Amino acid sequence: MAMERTLILIKPDAIQRGLIGGIIARFEARGLKVIGMKMVKMSAAMSKEHYSHLTSKPFYPDLEKFMTHHPIVAMALEGKECVQVVRDMMGATNARKALPGTIRGDMSMSTSRNIIHGSDSLETAGKEVKRFFKPEELYEYTFAAQEYNYAPDE
Repeated sequence: MAMERTLILIKPDAIQRGLIGGIIARFEARGLKVIGMKMVKMSAAMSKEHYSHLTSKPFYPDLEKFMTHHPIVAMALEGKECVQVVRDMMGATNARKALPGTIRGDMSMSTSRNIIHGSDSLETAGKEVKRFFKPEELYEYTFAAQEYNYAPDE
């Protein structure tokens, strides 16, 4: 099985609450490989592109203001079935309904201030990683832990 890539965004509420390291640690502890990471300030244009499926919703103006007011941390992760693994780790979008043990279930109480975004499909992940990272910002390297994260037949 080939490695997948996905995007996560650590949102402004997580940054303001000092949760960056704890969130990253969960992905690393799970065995996902960080192939790109940077802090950025999302522009209004980037927000409109990233959330194009939500721009007609009544809550979009607040979402755009929230996502563009403070910096975010963008991360590209790699691993087997990475997109679904990350989705499962994040928990439900409405953090009040997210199960304990998930990132949102342990660290958030909101639907719109739910501390993290993750790509919802492999197709979306491909577009989102390209939106936030230039090819030269993604790193190919030998991940020493890989032989301990997967059996040879996986």
